[in-house]
Amino acid sequence: MNQNKHKGLALTLLAVSQLILALDYTIIFVALPSIAAALGFTANNLQGVVSAYSLAYGGFLLIGGRLSDLLGRRRMFIIAMSLFGIGSLLGGLSNSQLMLISARGLQGLGGALLSPATLSLIISNFEEGAERNRALGIWAAMGGVGMSLGLLLGGVLTSYIGWESTLFVNVPIAILVIILSPIALIEIKTSSNTRHYDIAGALSITLGMILIVYYIIQAPVAGWLNSSTVIPGIIGIVLLLLFIVIEKHTQEPLIPFRLLRIRSLTGAAITAALFSASFGTLYYFLTLYTQEVLHYSALQSGLSFLPLTISAFLGAKLINKLAKTIGIAGTIASGMALGVIGFILLTHLSMSGSAFEMIPGEIIIGIGQALVFTSMYIAASSGIDIKEQGMASAIVSTGQQIGGAVGLAIIMAIISASLGTNGALETMKTLDIIQAIHMAFKINAVIALIGIIVSFKALKKRKSISLFTESTAI
Repeated sequence: MNQNKHKGLALTLLAVSQLILALDYTIIFVALPSIAAALGFTANNLQGVVSAYSLAYGGFLLIGGRLSDLLGRRRMFIIAMSLFGIGSLLGGLSNSQLMLISARGLQGLGGALLSPATLSLIISNFEEGAERNRALGIWAAMGGVGMSLGLLLGGVLTSYIGWESTLFVNVPIAILVIILSPIALIEIKTSSNTRHYDIAGALSITLGMILIVYYIIQAPVAGWLNSSTVIPGIIGIVLLLLFIVIEKHTQEPLIPFRLLRIRSLTGAAITAALFSASFGTLYYFLTLYTQEVLHYSALQSGLSFLPLTISAFLGAKLINKLAKTIGIAGTIASGMALGVIGFILLTHLSMSGSAFEMIPGEIIIGIGQALVFTSMYIAASSGIDIKEQGMASAIVSTGQQIGGAVGLAIIMAIISASLGTNGALETMKTLDIIQAIHMAFKINAVIALIGIIVSFKALKKRKSISLFTESTAI
């Protein structure tokens, strides 16, 4: 039993950390045109601002989970938050493209180390049962709310202060969290005497993931069979195969493959991938619609996402009752179903319309987003030993990260093949852009539909899957 006397403060720190991780995923989208104008980015290399974060985040997640389990969750939490804060500070101070892209990579590294540590600290700082369930619900809800809040906050900050503020906003938060963490969070780490870090496995999986994510991100622009993308992609696959061989012959593997036989964990990872491929790519295309079709300013664009933010917050309040009534699988399926409906509504956005056309779809999707995001992480923590919660969290987060990259790449590939574009939607005519956006939302609806099936097939089991033993308010 843990004896944490500062559980309220601990939950606040962990929830805020999850909020800025999710927020940072989308806050940069609205600021991209201002960044391009300030630092001279072209339409093609502007993708590097987003990709640098995704590459580092996706590549280092698994090693982040392992380090969290071995070195201690609180220690890794503080180290990771420091890296995230430094990356944010350097990003805001950037006066060149290289400096900004490098800073975004450092942010991604911090995020990759931070994400597994936060969920592990929830498990270790709160007693199993209603207390932990409430903490998990609040923590995960901040992720769902943060994704939509990022677009709103990004628009406001970019318009009134400047694009740099979308990065600077993380710095004071990071400093405050670092100062309070030793007071509010109790430490926990594995009791292993060997502390085997599986360096060979860590290097192969990290480099392999980085190269594969690079291929997925760059292929729609450079070409799926272009040597500049294919060669790194092939090397990445070879490194992943090498990783499997290494893991089978090491005493303390980076990823114990037995974890992948836990249905709730693999189901949560697959759900996370489908969630990110559908709900996660929504923000790119809605931003494209408001800025390239409606020609909104950064502020107007950000404000147009307010219904999405509010509905995500309200959706988080429904999770406890739904989980008790229909279970975690049913809650995830309900969220995915709302996504299907919302995406279909968004396929009717017009060239001469306004942000008001977005509201019905945004509200429905926002509620669904909160239900899925929160529930998939609750499912992931079910049945996992406390000593391996860091790795379990990393596996689900990796599914989410890869799902978003693959989802966007597939959508862009289908759009390019159908409309004969080169992937740079911003250079297309308005009619083609709106057709591409409609197509994207149709694909999102199909992916969310698959998510409904997966949630029942992979996560539906005995009634005890519902971790909510009593009603708690988020």
